[in-house]
Amino acid sequence: MDDNGRLGRGRAESGGRNGDTVGLDLSGILPDPSGGGRGERPEGTPSGSTRRPRRLLRRALLTLGVLALVLALVVGGGFWYLTNRYAGNLDSLGDVFDGLNQGSRPAPPSQTAGQDAPVTFLLVGSDTRAEIEDGELPDARSDAIMIARVSGDRRHAQVVSIPRDSWVDIPGHGKNKINAAYAFGGPTLLIQTVEQLTGERIDHYAAISFNGLIKVTDDLGGVDVDVAETTTNGPYTFAAGMNHLNGDQARWYVGQRHGLAGGDFDRVKRQQNYLRSMFGKLFSQASFSDLGKLDGILRKVTSAVAVDDTLGTGDLLSLGTSARNLHPDDVAFFTAPVLGTGMEGAASVVYLDPNTGARMWGYLQSDSLGENSGEFTDEALPETPR
Repeated sequence: MDDNGRLGRGRAESGGRNGDTVGLDLSGILPDPSGGGRGERPEGTPSGSTRRPRRLLRRALLTLGVLALVLALVVGGGFWYLTNRYAGNLDSLGDVFDGLNQGSRPAPPSQTAGQDAPVTFLLVGSDTRAEIEDGELPDARSDAIMIARVSGDRRHAQVVSIPRDSWVDIPGHGKNKINAAYAFGGPTLLIQTVEQLTGERIDHYAAISFNGLIKVTDDLGGVDVDVAETTTNGPYTFAAGMNHLNGDQARWYVGQRHGLAGGDFDRVKRQQNYLRSMFGKLFSQASFSDLGKLDGILRKVTSAVAVDDTLGTGDLLSLGTSARNLHPDDVAFFTAPVLGTGMEGAASVVYLDPNTGARMWGYLQSDSLGENSGEFTDEALPETPR
């Protein structure tokens, strides 16, 4: 990882990489923000600070930029241009699927006649800021884990967060927290663990460096989030109602768990709430009215992202073209169903709900989670999370 927060190991296939941000005429390439789309929100005040919470705060943000990348390239349109200008900006993690037993992997999801096959991403972030050499992966646990599914009709997407402390079977290692899979065997074992847990076949894997999202937040001029009740975390107080967050405030907002009734569960909802607001800002009329600025933002997002090497320029082009009518409002956020929390030895863990979970994963497998989302009101992201 370099000083700009890049994740190393080679470059994804594409055209050259120009570091300059330029003003470009993308009319006719990028979607018209004023037509055909569905659009989509005062500021935290300092109070006090501690050193230790900053380490926890890093965890919550690391994966958010991954989803920003996926949806920026899918939702944003501008397909040939985006894939050739931005795909070359992506780092490659290599073939993270190579070590998997293909015969034991889940079957691909159901495909409806006349539609494309659904596409499933595993999005992760890890609690590390150490520099890594080219070809190496961050040596850390995966602290934010999301399954992102783009539906076969390319008009809907669902994002399901799996709590990092979920107590699951890790192949070859017995029961442990799901984030330990990354520490034990990197992306390959994490993919295998998630596939075994959910029965969902992962098509692509993506990871994010910490610094990238913060830079994008500030470049967007901050984002607005609605807060249900006043809370304080580190140097900031987030008042009930609308709050405008810059990059540093966003770190503390999405990283808070102490002082929230749901603890880590509320932190997951804050991550999702922040993503929802950031997507709305990114694809707003204001963002598209300054195309040079948008170009810089997208290049900054992609420069912080690393993807598996099966996600090439052609894949991005195909996905973007087919999903040109997908908008931020069409993305639904959920948390994997849980029974509650408990202790395993000295570790505090999350117990997933196998029955409700089986229904959720079953709908995801049949590409029907969106139309059956009413069964998961407890797991869905509320309009105003704590």
